[in-house]
Amino acid sequence: GLSQYSSDPRTEWDLSAYSTRDQVLEAVRNLRYKGGNTFTGLALTHVLEQNLKPDAGARLEAEKLVILLTDGKSQDDANLAAQTLKNLGIEIFAIGVKNADEAELKQVASEPLELTVYNVLDFPLLSSLVGRLTQVLCTRIKEKSNKENTGSTVKDIPVNTGPQLSPTDLKISAVTSKSMHLTWSPPLRPPKKYRILYYPSKGGMPKEVVLDGAVSSLRLSNLTSHTEYLVSVFPIYDTVVGDGLRGVTSTLPLSSPRSLRVSELSHNSIRLSWKAAQGATQYLVLCSAAPDGAED
Repeated sequence: GLSQYSSDPRTEWDLSAYSTRDQVLEAVRNLRYKGGNTFTGLALTHVLEQNLKPDAGARLEAEKLVILLTDGKSQDDANLAAQTLKNLGIEIFAIGVKNADEAELKQVASEPLELTVYNVLDFPLLSSLVGRLTQVLCTRIKEKSNKENTGSTVKDIPVNTGPQLSPTDLKISAVTSKSMHLTWSPPLRPPKKYRILYYPSKGGMPKEVVLDGAVSSLRLSNLTSHTEYLVSVFPIYDTVVGDGLRGVTSTLPLSSPRSLRVSELSHNSIRLSWKAAQGATQYLVLCSAAPDGAED
C-alpha cells in the first residue's frame, strides 16, 4: 500500500489493491509526485487510521511495517504519531533524502536504529539502499513471525474504534475575520490528548494545538481573513489514535470603511469623513487627480 502526503495525506492504493509484483511496479511508474508541506505526524496518523485497517487489506496475522520516505523536517509532531504506531507493534523504517532531519528520523524509527534509519544526499542515491533495505525488511519479518509462533503476544490494531474512541459532531461557530470557535462531543472513553490541526485549504503553513483530553472546545485565533481553513480533531490514546473529525469553514473578510463624504472644499483642500471599519487601527488615504485633471 502507498500514501503520499504534504499537508493533506492521500492514499494512492491500499494493501489489497494489487496482487502481483508487475501490478505494483506499474502503479509506481504511474505515480504522480505530490508537492507541498511536510506534515509527517498527520501522515503517520493517516496510515494508522486508513491504511492499516482490515477493510484496507491489512491482515491481522501479518506483520505490519511502515516505510517513511521524506525529504524535509516535519512541520508537526511526528514523534507522538510514530510512538502510537510503535506501541501497536508496527515497525517503522525512516528514509531521509536531501534536507531530512536525521535526529527526527531516529526519533520516529523503530529500534535498532542501525537497521531502520537511512539517509541519502539526493533521490538518485535511493537506488543504493534497495538491496540492503530489502534484505533487512525480509529478515525482520521472519524474526517477528518466529517470535509470534513461539508464543509471544502481538497487539492487533483495533478494527473499528467507533464512538468508544472517536469524538463526534464538530461544530465551528463565532467565526470572525481572525478567529473561530471549535466544539465537539467527546468519545465515550475520554482520550489522553486531542491534536487539532488547521491550515488554509489553498496552501499555507499548517499549525497544530495539543489539548488535554478533558477539554472539548478550542478558539483558533490569529487566522488570515477571507480564507478557507481545513480543521481536523484527533483523539490520542496511549496505544491508539481514534478516528478524526474534519471540518471546513472560511474566515470573514476584513470590514471596510463606509459612507465616504466630501466637505469643506477650497482651492487646495477637501475634508473627508467616513464610518469606521470595525477593528481598523489606521487608515491609508490615497488621493489623485481625475484622468483629465491637474497633476497628482
